[in-house]
Amino acid sequence: MAAYLLCLTTDGGIPLFTRTKGDLPQLPFPVVGSLNGVHMFAKNQGVTLHNTLTDEAKVVWKVFKDSITLIIVTSDDNASDHHLNSVLDHVFNSMCCYSLIDSLLEGTDLVGDLTKAVDVILCPDVSILQEFLDNFIAGVESEFGCLLVLGKVAVATERWWELTGMETVLLSLLVHSLPPCSSRDVLVYLPYGSPKVPHRLVTFQIIEGIEVCVICGPSPTLQDIETKFLDQYWRPTVDTLKSCLRSHPRNLPPAITVDSSILGFILINTDERKCLTSVYPSGVVTGSDGLTLPIVRRKSALTAFFKSIVGTLFPPVPPLTDEKAPSSNLTSSLPHQAVETYACAVDHKCYAVRTDAHQLFVIFNKDVPVYSMGWV
Repeated sequence: MAAYLLCLTTDGGIPLFTRTKGDLPQLPFPVVGSLNGVHMFAKNQGVTLHNTLTDEAKVVWKVFKDSITLIIVTSDDNASDHHLNSVLDHVFNSMCCYSLIDSLLEGTDLVGDLTKAVDVILCPDVSILQEFLDNFIAGVESEFGCLLVLGKVAVATERWWELTGMETVLLSLLVHSLPPCSSRDVLVYLPYGSPKVPHRLVTFQIIEGIEVCVICGPSPTLQDIETKFLDQYWRPTVDTLKSCLRSHPRNLPPAITVDSSILGFILINTDERKCLTSVYPSGVVTGSDGLTLPIVRRKSALTAFFKSIVGTLFPPVPPLTDEKAPSSNLTSSLPHQAVETYACAVDHKCYAVRTDAHQLFVIFNKDVPVYSMGWV
């Protein structure tokens, strides 16, 4: 999916930056002016213009803090407007970290920006990891920290989980979008927790693929943490950390088995804003049986199904009290709330079910009977 992203001042329409996803030509300035002009004209007439459709594209406008207007132009994928509005929310809260904004537009193997719940990975010996993380974070005089396994949260401190879903998602995506390195010391603003005072996001690669992240103040320094704390707290657990890598790419421990008819899933804990997803639930596949879908097709079909359901039949992840409610939640107008749905395609079937605290989206082998999808 190709897209243009435009950022302008709301009052004057002055372009602040533009980003492009896909092989698209530069958007001419008159077109940028027209896109902003039609929105300003509507506003002057007492009308709020949220979106419009053309023969080939969808355009969504959103104003933040009465000062910044974001416009996204993309192909119409028949998803609800909630998803493009969510992209703009994430972009605004990422200003102006261009590597993160580009990651939001281009997509990664993480899906937290889509689900509004942070990506997690299930690892063995999680209680041991939690103990080492808590001790390390206390040692560097912080309360906010997490352990990332290939970009996904394995364990985190209690205070880390008290951050909003937007913040935990963006922090994971930020680390994932930066070039690999042994350590980092990055200033970050927390959109809700600390929008005006920056904090340090300090990360260390313990072994390849595994990083520990800490949010802290001016002290201790990066060098002090590296020389005085990192080896002391993490060397004893290197073998345990290596075992975490065996959960990749399934994102599940080796001991957990999944029915072979399941080709992928997205499981969201809407209360805790955690998301577990996999397109390798039965391990890395060869396709020699002639029944499996290519991995790229699995992910695209699963995310397309998710986007067609959430914001229409299923409600999005609910906001916290300090987060702004979604601007387009069509489920509120329905006479009843759907709890199950499915879709059938030539090469796969999809099924979704929700409870008060969870939403599950599954892609199945095409030969699975429709009536049995809810039983698997």
